[in-house]
Amino acid sequence: MSQYTRQTFNEVMIQNYNPANFIPVKGKGSRVWDQAGCEYIDFTSGIAVNALGHCHDEVVAVLKEQGEKLWHSSNWFTSETTLALGEKLVANTFAERVMFANSGAEANEAALKLARRYAVDHFGAQKYNIISFKQSFHGRTLFTVSVGGQPKYSDGFGPKPAGIIHVPFNNLDAVKAVIDDHTCAIIVEPIQGESGVIPATKAFLQGLRNLCDQYKALLIFDEVQTGVGRTGALYAYQKFGVTPDILTSAKALANGFPISAMMTTSKIAQSFAPGVHGTTFGGNPLACAIGSKVVDIIADPAFLANVNQMGEFFKSELRKLNEKFHLFSDVRGEGLLIGAELIEKYHGKAGEFVTACAENGLMILVAGANVLRFAPALNITKEDVLAGISRLEKTLMQFN
Repeated sequence: MSQYTRQTFNEVMIQNYNPANFIPVKGKGSRVWDQAGCEYIDFTSGIAVNALGHCHDEVVAVLKEQGEKLWHSSNWFTSETTLALGEKLVANTFAERVMFANSGAEANEAALKLARRYAVDHFGAQKYNIISFKQSFHGRTLFTVSVGGQPKYSDGFGPKPAGIIHVPFNNLDAVKAVIDDHTCAIIVEPIQGESGVIPATKAFLQGLRNLCDQYKALLIFDEVQTGVGRTGALYAYQKFGVTPDILTSAKALANGFPISAMMTTSKIAQSFAPGVHGTTFGGNPLACAIGSKVVDIIADPAFLANVNQMGEFFKSELRKLNEKFHLFSDVRGEGLLIGAELIEKYHGKAGEFVTACAENGLMILVAGANVLRFAPALNITKEDVLAGISRLEKTLMQFN
C-alpha cells in the first residue's frame, strides 16, 4: 500500500480542491486504475483534456522522443516543434497568427489583453468595454474570473477590473442594449461548459458577429473546452459557421500536457509587438511536439466524423436510460461534450451522483449543481461506452 493517501492531501495540500477519495495511479485508453487496483471507466478525460485517452501510444512515443532532444529554451529562441504546431493550427483554422501559453486562463487573458490593446491602437483609450455572459467561465486569473459571469468565483478578491458587462447568454437583445462605440470585444463560449453544457444558437453567434462588425469590436471565442475535436469539428466555430476574430484553445491541445494557444489574424496580432505580452513556458518544444501529434490525429476528417457518430450513440444510450429511470429533464450537447440535466427533485445533488458513480467504477463530471457532464476520450470505443453506461445504470438505480 502506498504511503500517500487521501488523508495526505488533507495534511499537506491547500484545500482549494476536494478530490475524490480514490487516487488514480494508472490509465490506458478510457480505463483508469486506482491504488487498490480497482478499475474505472473514464467519462471525464480529465475535464475534456485527454482527448485521445490515457497514455495514447503515438503521443507517448512523441513525448519520449522529444524528451531526449529539447524541453525548454525560453522565448528568446523559437523551436522547430513550436513552428510546426503553429503552422498546423494556421492551416486548419481561420487564424493567421498563433501565440502559445500554458493554460486556458492564460490564453483567455492574452485574448482579452490583445482585444483591449488593439482597440487602443486603432480607436483610442476610451474603447475598452468587454461584454461577457452570465454563467460563463473563462479562467481563474483576476481578469478572466472577473470576465466570467459567475460572481461566486470572482467575489472576495478586492476590486475587480473595470469595463466588464455581463448579459444573459443566448439573448441577442440584451447584447444590443449594452453594446456601443466603447465596446472593444465580446467573449463567448460556443457551448457554456461549466454552467451546464448549454450550446449557443447559431443565430445568436451570428448576431454577435454582426454586432461586432457594426461597432468595430472583436469577437472572441473561448474554445478552451470545445476545441480540438470535442464537438465533432476541430473547433466549434466551424460547426456553427461563425468565424471569430480571436480564438483560444487549451485542454485537449496536448492530451494532458500543459499548453494553450491564442489564435487571431495578422492585422490584430500586430498589436502584440515584442515585449507587450509574454510567458516563460508557453510554446516550449516539448509541449508543442506533443500538441503537433494530437492535431495530426484529431484534425483527420474521418476521426472527427467518428466523434459525431459516437456522440449521437452516447446521447441515445443516455436517453434509453432515462426512459427507464426518468431522472433527466434534458440530454444535450455537441459531439462528445454532453450534459444530462437532473429533474427538479435532484437539483443541487449532481455531486452525489458523481460520488455514487465512482463507487460503481465510473468517473463522470458535473456542470453546475444540476447537470451531469460527460466528456469521454474522443476515440472511446462503443465497448467502453456501453461498459460505462452499464455502470451508470447501476448508479441510477440507487436514486430511482
